[in-house]
Amino acid sequence: MKNNSEQINQALNILSQLIPLVDDAEQKLSSARTWSFIDVLGGGFFTNLIKHSKLNNASYTMEQVDILMKQLQRVLGSIEVPEDYKMYVGNFATFADFIFDGAIIDIYMTSKIMSSLTQVRSLREKLLELKTTLNQIK
Repeated sequence: MKNNSEQINQALNILSQLIPLVDDAEQKLSSARTWSFIDVLGGGFFTNLIKHSKLNNASYTMEQVDILMKQLQRVLGSIEVPEDYKMYVGNFATFADFIFDGAIIDIYMTSKIMSSLTQVRSLREKLLELKTTLNQIK
């Protein structure tokens, strides 16, 4: 029984680090989305720079989330870690956004950001549910 209690405490500790990171990623993606909308409406080079800076910051945060998600999976073993929360804005899309800056590329980038934002929000909900469940078991 103590082993389960230790696992739950470890998982809750990881969640206490993980949830604020996911919140931070959501905030950064929301900011990138705003800049992406500005870009669609006629932004330019500097708008792209700001938008991609926000995306890079969100990507770095999501790398930290990924590390903690793997730790959480090791601690709890039986949980399924969703794979769809990762950001998929590739290097070519970034390149195309700067070189072929136009409405089609801007709309494509906005849709990728929106998809990532939806996935991060879904991940947050799942983590909060897991935290509630673990606190009830504890």
